[in-house]
Amino acid sequence: MSEGTMQLRAQRDQRDKREQRERKASRLTRVVVCAAAVPAVLVVAGCSSDSGSGDGKDKAAAEKSAASNSASPSPTVRAAAYAKLPEPCSVLSKKSLEDLVPKGDSGKEGASNDTATRVSCSWDSLDDNGVKGSQFRWLSVSMLRFESDETRGAGDELAHDYYTKQLKDAQSAEGAKSLKTAPVSGTGDEASVVRYDLKKKEGTFKQQTVVARVENVVVTLDYNGAGLAGEKTPDTDDLVKDAQKAAKEAVAAVTKANGSGSGASASPSKKPSSKASTPSSKASKPSSKASSKSD
Repeated sequence: MSEGTMQLRAQRDQRDKREQRERKASRLTRVVVCAAAVPAVLVVAGCSSDSGSGDGKDKAAAEKSAASNSASPSPTVRAAAYAKLPEPCSVLSKKSLEDLVPKGDSGKEGASNDTATRVSCSWDSLDDNGVKGSQFRWLSVSMLRFESDETRGAGDELAHDYYTKQLKDAQSAEGAKSLKTAPVSGTGDEASVVRYDLKKKEGTFKQQTVVARVENVVVTLDYNGAGLAGEKTPDTDDLVKDAQKAAKEAVAAVTKANGSGSGASASPSKKPSSKASTPSSKASKPSSKASSKSD
């Protein structure tokens, strides 16, 4: 017999002895209670109920309780509100794209091995004014949907966690200057915009990142603008307004794809947004595009 088997048997023997002691103490307690100042008939009736059959009844009660517990349904999490995502390159209207990326071509859809869960699309625009310089714009929309899971939790809670992470990433962009974060109203269940400047050899890039959560879907919109080769730097406030408007439109597309026309959730989760810092990989994207376009 192995050492492990001997140890398990010893533990089982100890448990059996402990249970026997507990049952014996329980019977003794009941006998003492019955012997107290109560009518003799009740004493006989109460005490006789323990004579010889107490163990059997205790065991039967324990087995009934165990069976009841095993029959109880396992805990479940609430179902995720949204089951699909819209076509990423169609979430913004033609008019919006003309305003945000006026010289842009059709959107470029990002690669995804599961378009029901993760999709993205990007556009870029270079308005070349010859010796006067150029205006560059870059726009990207990405959407991530979370399913409810027994072990991980409800879909909207998982989406809130990812929303928080996206904000941290945007707030931690390498080289960011004059960084500001502000809440965005009327856009899903929770939304914020992060704005900052990036100094590059081509010029100063104005970056706006809007992160929004609607139920179990997180929408991240990046909008970047710069004046190149002597062209003036675009106004930050104008870019922020455009980014917020586009994010609201993208959120509305998510709800519409799932059978609702509103840009906000029908039953919003009251989750607070949080701020922290985690390295971001988004900041380098616009500058590399601008460099290739300006060449």
